[in-house]
Amino acid sequence: MQKPTFDPGLTQKFGGTLRRIINHDGSFNVRRRGTNWRDVNPYLQMVSTTWPRFFGVIIAIYVLVNTLFAAVYFALGPDGLSASAPAMGLGRFVQCIFFSSQTITTVGFGAIAPRSAAANLVAALEALSGLLGFAVATGLLFGRVSRPSARIGFSERALIAPYQDGTSFQFRMVNRRANSLIEPECTLMLMTVDRSDGELRREFRILKLEREKIMLFPLTWTVVHPIDHESPLHGKSQEDLKSLQAEFLILVKAWDETFSQTVHQRFSYRYGEVVWGGLFKPSFGVDGEGAIEVHVNRVGDHELRELPRLRPGGSE
Repeated sequence: MQKPTFDPGLTQKFGGTLRRIINHDGSFNVRRRGTNWRDVNPYLQMVSTTWPRFFGVIIAIYVLVNTLFAAVYFALGPDGLSASAPAMGLGRFVQCIFFSSQTITTVGFGAIAPRSAAANLVAALEALSGLLGFAVATGLLFGRVSRPSARIGFSERALIAPYQDGTSFQFRMVNRRANSLIEPECTLMLMTVDRSDGELRREFRILKLEREKIMLFPLTWTVVHPIDHESPLHGKSQEDLKSLQAEFLILVKAWDETFSQTVHQRFSYRYGEVVWGGLFKPSFGVDGEGAIEVHVNRVGDHELRELPRLRPGGSE
């Protein structure tokens, strides 16, 4: 019986030009095809999108709805609304827009009011849609601000660095927020593209870490994978990782003390983002009052270091 191969859920089948699996923002580089409108969840889209896009969509919907209702008021004729504004042309349409914005927000200054039965009916429908619409927008906003999320900063480059009597693969991370993350745990996985039976195939290997878990995370954490005889990186060169299209996939899991929930963060380094021969510089120190200072913007600072020479046979 053939032993099943390890697949973390990213498929071992490979064809075409391979791009990175995990983007720097933590999202998977996967495009979904063949979906229909029932597969789209607007709530998930709005909760997970960026803040500029979120407010852009809200403002665009607000302007669009007001414009549509203003067009209806305008179509009802000058007798639909009572006001001292111009009875025709652009001035009356602007008046209809202002009345629509006052109605949908239930402000109602009183300077403009519906006069005909049709205008009163449209105003009543708009007020109802405004109450429902702002309730949905408020729920989306609450869902965004109340959702626990991690913001862990990673060093811009990973390093092949001297380690004890040999070398290691290292990267460094820091909690960019002031909240407390308890017992962060890191999983490091190497993805390579190998040729098997004449076909290209992805291979995934979990890399053993010097320390997979720490208790507290107030400072920086340098994650170290010793490159020993059991490491898939043993004997590999920079050109070897390039030919294998290597990508180092990272999953960090921690307990958020503020929200009392588990949060996750994903990141990856491609073979071109690995510095061969480097050592991270200290990114924290002690100030004049004895307090520890963490320089979040220096998490990736490093200096070049010569690596131990390989002896005949591939050992250091």
